[in-house]
Amino acid sequence: MEEIKNTCNCGNECKDEELEKILQIYTQDKDNLIQILNEVQEHYGYIPKHAQMEISKYLNIPLAEIYGVITFYSRFTLKPKGKYHIAVCLGTACYVKGSSKIMDRLKERLNIEAGETTKDGKFSIEATRCVGACGLAPVFTVNGEVYGKATVQKLDKVLDELK
Repeated sequence: MEEIKNTCNCGNECKDEELEKILQIYTQDKDNLIQILNEVQEHYGYIPKHAQMEISKYLNIPLAEIYGVITFYSRFTLKPKGKYHIAVCLGTACYVKGSSKIMDRLKERLNIEAGETTKDGKFSIEATRCVGACGLAPVFTVNGEVYGKATVQKLDKVLDELK
């Protein structure tokens, strides 16, 4: 297997040993695409372009097809998430109980929209449909930790603690 290189923060091409290890776990069968994407997402927190290109070569699948799979499944993302990934549930139970006010306040406080990450890489926002905690509605999560019976004041307190 040829060495995988990517452009790192130093601007030079650097060997990506972790991506090589992930690919070596799987045979070059296109049925392994989802599992490989899953592992790449777990490792990087998103699916970078250089990884997409290497997966394309490894599985002999067009890059456009890989991009299509990534953008079809909401679990995958093409952008890095912040150190603190905040998701606000906008599902029916949460929405009826005011989660839109929580989302509006979050966007106002962080000065970004849903799907974006702050310039410092500290926070990202996601709008979700249901986190399975309807009895605690409205809810938001920070890195998977659920905050139920949420209010704008509770959100402000959590943000102040994280900053």
